[in-house]
Amino acid sequence: MPANNSNNKKELSAVYRWMVLLFTSLVMFGNYYIYDSISPLADLLATQLNFTDSDIGLLQAIYSIPNIFMVLIGGIIIDKFGTRISSILFSSLCLLGAVITSLKGDLVLMATGRLIFGLGAESLIVAITTVLARWFKGKELSFAFGLNLTIARLGSFAALNSPSWAKDLFDSWQLPLFLSIAAGVLSVLSVIVYIMMDINAEKKYILREVPKQEKINLKGIFSYNKSYWFIVLLCISFYSAIFPFQTFAIKYFIEAHGTSREFGGFLSSLLTLASMVLTPLFGLLSDYVGRRSQLLMLGSAILLPVYLLMVYSDLPLIYPMSLMGISLSLIPAIMWPSVALIIEENRLGTAYGLMTMIQQIGLAAFNFLIGWANDFSGGYSLGMWIFTALALLSLLFSILLFKVEKSSDSLGLEIGIK
Repeated sequence: MPANNSNNKKELSAVYRWMVLLFTSLVMFGNYYIYDSISPLADLLATQLNFTDSDIGLLQAIYSIPNIFMVLIGGIIIDKFGTRISSILFSSLCLLGAVITSLKGDLVLMATGRLIFGLGAESLIVAITTVLARWFKGKELSFAFGLNLTIARLGSFAALNSPSWAKDLFDSWQLPLFLSIAAGVLSVLSVIVYIMMDINAEKKYILREVPKQEKINLKGIFSYNKSYWFIVLLCISFYSAIFPFQTFAIKYFIEAHGTSREFGGFLSSLLTLASMVLTPLFGLLSDYVGRRSQLLMLGSAILLPVYLLMVYSDLPLIYPMSLMGISLSLIPAIMWPSVALIIEENRLGTAYGLMTMIQQIGLAAFNFLIGWANDFSGGYSLGMWIFTALALLSLLFSILLFKVEKSSDSLGLEIGIK
């Protein structure tokens, strides 16, 4: 049988690319929903299961622990075996973890479920990020990343607001977790649709060839450029200043500011709501104007005063939460696609895996640390100062990135589409 002649293949339409984006984003929707399904339950876990803040912090932190190793391995698997095999493997682990977490109100069993979910979740994000880099590089890459994050964070928004739209389920800690199982099923089904579309596109359309990583080379991780490492350091400090706060945010709003669980969930979800609207717009902006390191500096500066405003000012909580939402929209919209611009494509899965691995070290450490700080101090002020210090570090690393990109070592992050 003759080989498939590429001359008979058609140009890939924009509609097909955006359909791939839709289904890969639904994969992320399910992933994000499962991750944020614990936060709205924090007070129920405390009252019904007698969990301490350290226990609740453990349920989030243990998610990150396997990713200290797994996402780097996952990135290598993606580079070696492709996104199809890896995405179905990782999404199945996410679903299994969600099921185990919901089975019984036992800390060890629930932590085991969260650990299994963590084994798949961040590697799945790496796989989907690699997919987008392949399908959109040289086009509206940051915009595509932004739209992907918008749909993904709709999963967070739905989870954090579940005390409102699924209020009848919140008489028990367990029933809301069944919703996370449904989100995991959606994620697996969306992966299957993506795989079918990818196979079809390879047969019928002209696609950019992705060079294969023929040999696994762990030594290669030490050869990445300065800009990459400053982005990684920004990533760990920025996300450590955001997500461990969200672990306790609803509980904090209830106990320190006297809100209802529903309003506390709404305040926490403002981060997601803002990023759903603004992330694609910031991504599109950076595609065309460049100035990526300067925009990262701006996003870090916006985050810096947020936590101290919550503790020491009389401003309504909606104002500092809105500032945090702008920051969470701006930085990821630029940070993740920037890696695809400065790293060779056949090493991209490994680069994203390494970056996510280091991010997970920070999330594991600071979920533990903040849970301990709350229990140790009997309040939340100590934790807020820790978050402020992390925001300051993220500003420092974005300034160092800017200095590199203005020097002879620049890799073009300040350049937009011409």
